[in-house]
Amino acid sequence: MTQTSENVTWLTQEAYNQLKAELEYLSGPARSEIVTKIAAAREEGDLRENGGYHAAKEEQGKQELRVRQLTQLLEHAKVGEAPAATGEAAPGMVVTIAFDGDEDDTLTFLLASREYASSEFETYSPQSPLGTGVIGKRVGENAEYELPNGKTAAVKILKAEPFQG
Repeated sequence: MTQTSENVTWLTQEAYNQLKAELEYLSGPARSEIVTKIAAAREEGDLRENGGYHAAKEEQGKQELRVRQLTQLLEHAKVGEAPAATGEAAPGMVVTIAFDGDEDDTLTFLLASREYASSEFETYSPQSPLGTGVIGKRVGENAEYELPNGKTAAVKILKAEPFQG
């Protein structure tokens, strides 16, 4: 499985279902709860000095942002199985790299959307500098990516295996 567009996020069916359930909750029951909180706080009087009202409005803003993020993510999601063990760095793979070819200086990470961060591995987005540098590379190949300071880092792909999360 490879990424065909910068906006596409590959998801397993389970991950898609979890995000869809979160979106449905935030768009339905959670939205109703926050409207009730705002209405109750509004009843307390002067809105300029009403901490409960301002907190509820801030919570509503964060919730609506999450609804927009989830909606966009799910609109551009491709649902499929975990990638096959091809030895190629792709979304859904756990990748081990060696910095500057030094096999004692390695990093193992999950190449995936941050929505699927794993407690077991650091997660790097396929759109991140490291992600774009390694995506499509096979075990044994070298890759380069740009560091925040503008310099280039060289890495060697040591492993690329499907994530079993």
